[in-house]
Amino acid sequence: MSELVRNERRGAVALLTLNRPKALNALDRATLEALHEAIAEVANDAGARALVLTGEGRAFAAGADIEQMSRMSPQEAETFSRLGHSSAAALESLAIPTIAAVAGFALGGGCELALACDWIYASRKARFGQPEVALGLIPGFGGTSRLVRRVGIAWAKQLVLTGANIEAEEALRIGLVNRSFEPDELLDKALEAGETAAQRGPLAVAMAKRVIEQGQDADVRTAHVLEQNAFGLVSASRDCREGMEAFLQKRDPSFRGE
Repeated sequence: MSELVRNERRGAVALLTLNRPKALNALDRATLEALHEAIAEVANDAGARALVLTGEGRAFAAGADIEQMSRMSPQEAETFSRLGHSSAAALESLAIPTIAAVAGFALGGGCELALACDWIYASRKARFGQPEVALGLIPGFGGTSRLVRRVGIAWAKQLVLTGANIEAEEALRIGLVNRSFEPDELLDKALEAGETAAQRGPLAVAMAKRVIEQGQDADVRTAHVLEQNAFGLVSASRDCREGMEAFLQKRDPSFRGE
């Protein structure tokens, strides 16, 4: 496992840490490849029921590695964009809840990586932005689509077309961030949220996440049918029977993902 991304377990929560602090965790090819590998490891870890993604040092990720990008041909740049998309898609498609714990900068590719998580917790000192147009570029790791879905088209246009950064308080106000915390509380709060989700029925969590993802791009009637079908499927599980019995017996459920 590459040291560019640390993979640890904190109880039932997998903790992935981008680990290029001297480069503010800038996303180069090697880091994106290491991230993709770490996400695959989490996907194959039956004991991991939630994931927290964070960055070592003063940044979550200050963006793509501009020094590396400056030497790329147009074909190489497109391939690099595909690599970023692949890593973000792998994160987004995990069946478990994913939380970005953002301390410091989450700019460009870093912001896009956070957007690929199910929700974002931020330090009150965090800053978010898509500054690519200041370099004559556009977002390349999914920002033009995920940002719209997170904050709406008008805010997405303002952030992308001006390249301006916003502070955590503004990110919270527009819905980019779910909650903000003092810097020394951030990771503990993200892990706590992950642990809460990890205690729920894993089949139900995975099914609910899938229906939300699929339903957002469907018309409302199709979304309702997806929900109805998934409700029937999960009702047939052992976990569903266990959850309802535990409720009636006034005890904690013992979920097994079955």
